[in-house]
Amino acid sequence: MSCLQQTAAVSTRALRNQRIGSNGARANRLLRALPLVALLFATAIAHAQTQPAPTPSPQAAPTPSLERQFFKNILHDQRAIWTAPFRLHNRDAHWLLPLGLGAGALFVTDQEAAEALNDNRTRLNVSRSVSRLGSAYGTGGIAAAFYLYGRVRHDERARETGLLAGEALIDSQIVVGALKLATERRRPRARPDAGEFFTGGSSFPSGHAISAWSVATVVAQEYRGRPLVQVVAYGLASAVSVARYTGRNHFPSDILIGSALGYGIGRYVYRTHHNPSMGDGGDTLAHARAKRWPLIAPRYDRRERAYGAALAWNF
Repeated sequence: MSCLQQTAAVSTRALRNQRIGSNGARANRLLRALPLVALLFATAIAHAQTQPAPTPSPQAAPTPSLERQFFKNILHDQRAIWTAPFRLHNRDAHWLLPLGLGAGALFVTDQEAAEALNDNRTRLNVSRSVSRLGSAYGTGGIAAAFYLYGRVRHDERARETGLLAGEALIDSQIVVGALKLATERRRPRARPDAGEFFTGGSSFPSGHAISAWSVATVVAQEYRGRPLVQVVAYGLASAVSVARYTGRNHFPSDILIGSALGYGIGRYVYRTHHNPSMGDGGDTLAHARAKRWPLIAPRYDRRERAYGAALAWNF
């Protein structure tokens, strides 16, 4: 009988210890989960604080300015840029196929094209001077000049041009930096292994070309009603691209891919973030042409047997 009582007492203590241990483990799990719960709670609070407060009546509040959305837009741009290959369609073949064929032909002939140039000091110096237009501080200075002019003169188009050009420039620098790290192509004057990939180089693609074309495309898109601005913008970008080859800084394929990427980034930034209320410059162009060229219409009166022409000129 005494043995049974001792056994029962031991079982009772074991059961009590098991329950205490179970409760302790549950408490430990709860304590470990508390930081996660706190994090989720803080995130929910932060999300609630970022939501716009409801207004009792519709206010004429302006949409967030490009300045406030600048870095947020860059993040959205990067997501769109790096996922763009997954959104290609059959209709994109009309530009993708020629670009691919051209790049392939240049890759094959890159070495011969690079060896065709010698180290002529005059040509190298001129190429270096022209290349400065496509540097980060050169293109960044152009974007800053547009923005500051627009702010001082209250010119919304110039202000937007500066902001979008700066945005496209940062986008292009991120893209070209990642591609250079991934490809590691040696430059034309590197010895040995000039033109080889994955050997610690930084030739592919051309950073000056992508910078120049991204900024030039934004400027040209903003001022489509002014052909002279477009000619100057694309002309300077083309000069920078050529200078990167004549200066023996890049292979032709580096420049082609860099220029194409810059054009695509600039075009995307403009089309995505341009303020449509300012128009696209087409009306200005049509008005300018109407002022330069008169409207000529034939006139014929069968009863009077008279014919001629009517001239209308809109000033």
